[in-house]
Amino acid sequence: MIIPKTREEIELMRESALVVSRTLGMLAKEVKPGVTTNQLNKMAEDYIRSQDAVPGFLGLYDCPSTLLTSVNEAVVHGLPTDIPLKEGDIVAIDCGAIKNGFYGDHAYTFEVGEVAPEIKKLLKITKESLYVGIREFKAGNRVGDVGFAIQNYCEAHGYGVVRELVGHGLGRKMHEDPEMPNYGRRGRGKKFIEGMTIALEPMINMGTHKVKQLKDGWTIVTQDGQPSAHFEHNIALVNGKPELLSTFAYVYEALGIVSDEEKEFRAN
Repeated sequence: MIIPKTREEIELMRESALVVSRTLGMLAKEVKPGVTTNQLNKMAEDYIRSQDAVPGFLGLYDCPSTLLTSVNEAVVHGLPTDIPLKEGDIVAIDCGAIKNGFYGDHAYTFEVGEVAPEIKKLLKITKESLYVGIREFKAGNRVGDVGFAIQNYCEAHGYGVVRELVGHGLGRKMHEDPEMPNYGRRGRGKKFIEGMTIALEPMINMGTHKVKQLKDGWTIVTQDGQPSAHFEHNIALVNGKPELLSTFAYVYEALGIVSDEEKEFRAN
């Protein structure tokens, strides 16, 4: 059952989402060759707790970490390690926080030093597909409209769209209804309702869409060993239109990136 939120609850969720946004922005300055994902994990936990919040992933489903850090061919759910990041890697950092009783949950895929042009393109298209999907999250549409838009955009560029892992409703629980696949058919699935809040998160592979799980019971990797990208935002349906609760602005400020990609999804 979809759980719509009041305007007051949406504002509380925005606070939770922005804790994660600021955490990702802080980490953006630290992602570099030689740094380990365990080091990033410790920084993130300390920062989240300093924001009068608690890590959203730590202990959830027995998750042992604050961050999920997926390097190169890892799609999602990578556990932090003591292996140093190296030049040319990419690392998808997925982070959650609980504040005011609500979850924030979003992700960004970072370049480590200079990466190959084909990997830059994968990241670019994956992030663009996130906004392509968000535009379809509006009154009168259904879950399948969002999934179709993301799938169509990414497959047109020759990429594989992961099927086994999906976005989700978000609120007082990390995972609420509805599931939000990154593939689908127009006009299918649950209808969007005013006040609903979701985490939309394209997981897009350079090669095959097929994935497998490692023996650690967490890390999902591409079957063909090719890189994967992951970007995630939290969005509310307000006045029939999508409104971003999270932001990449802190990441962009840290990295010196100028972008107006979020402008159309901001409250006036």
